[in-house]
Amino acid sequence: MRINVSQGIHSIAAGGLTVALALLFGGQIRADAAWPQEEAIIGVIQTQADAWNRGDLKGFMAGYLRGPDLVFTSGGNVRRGWQITYDKYEERYGTSPETMGKLRFSDLEVHALGQNSAWVLGRWNLVGFEATAGGVFTLVFQRIDEKWLIVHDHTSADPAE
Repeated sequence: MRINVSQGIHSIAAGGLTVALALLFGGQIRADAAWPQEEAIIGVIQTQADAWNRGDLKGFMAGYLRGPDLVFTSGGNVRRGWQITYDKYEERYGTSPETMGKLRFSDLEVHALGQNSAWVLGRWNLVGFEATAGGVFTLVFQRIDEKWLIVHDHTSADPAE
């Protein structure tokens, strides 16, 4: 399934969950690619952005598998484990809205790998932290105890201009 997100996040006015998600992401959800788990996965990503924008790093990290099996790659580095990932985020961005900036996700594509796993491709944009930054990411989700969690995150930054 591919979700086209072309504008910023808008408030939810009314309607069903599918309509609400389309409004929330300012884009449209293709009707021909319905996978029931997609809404839950996008909900995790939106919850992460909301937590980040409140300066709630632990809330942001709640979308990740909490344990040593989490894999996070960025900047040519591979990190393993929730705590190591949390510590690196805290060191770089702090834990307040003033230091973390505003995070927005766009161009999300959710692809099922089975009933209990999926991968997501998208873009990230961060404003208000040092300088505006952005890039792409690929997330691997697994449903563990009826909860969708990120087990692998590969994030890269756009080249500097």
